[in-house]
Amino acid sequence: MFKKGQYIHYGNHGVCMVEDITHMDMPGVDKNKLYYVLSKVYTQGNKIYTKVDNNKVIMREILSQEEAMDLIEEMPKIEEMSVENDKLRGEKYKLAMNKCDCKEWVRIIKSLYQRKQDCIAKGKKVAITDERFYKEVSEHLYGELAISLGIEKDSVEEFILSHVHTVDA
Repeated sequence: MFKKGQYIHYGNHGVCMVEDITHMDMPGVDKNKLYYVLSKVYTQGNKIYTKVDNNKVIMREILSQEEAMDLIEEMPKIEEMSVENDKLRGEKYKLAMNKCDCKEWVRIIKSLYQRKQDCIAKGKKVAITDERFYKEVSEHLYGELAISLGIEKDSVEEFILSHVHTVDA
């Protein structure tokens, strides 16, 4: 069970903070069940109320600072996601994103970055679907790493690049 004030990753909503753990006093809701009250860290919006024992949505602790640094150091070794069938590419990315696993997100980002470079080299436009997936998966990964590392989300990509280059040197 998570604790009040803890940061977690909640499904496709991204990083959330556990604001409260409470019983719901609403008609039609089991008053004996405990619920998390979550607030999204990077987007404004309504609070999320979810059962503590919800097993339909992936809820997990965000990476610790040490785990985040280990992931960054491992990034050069993480392989791109291979997609043989272009028509199934979006579905494969979506399935990998829904795992809420940082390594899978890195694989997607590396794949999309390489596709973008290939398009640019050929003088072609980057597919809108690729741009959308890149933005979404980057939001999830960089949002989590920002909290884990105690830095601004806008600084995460630069932090990764400077650290990876330092490790490779």
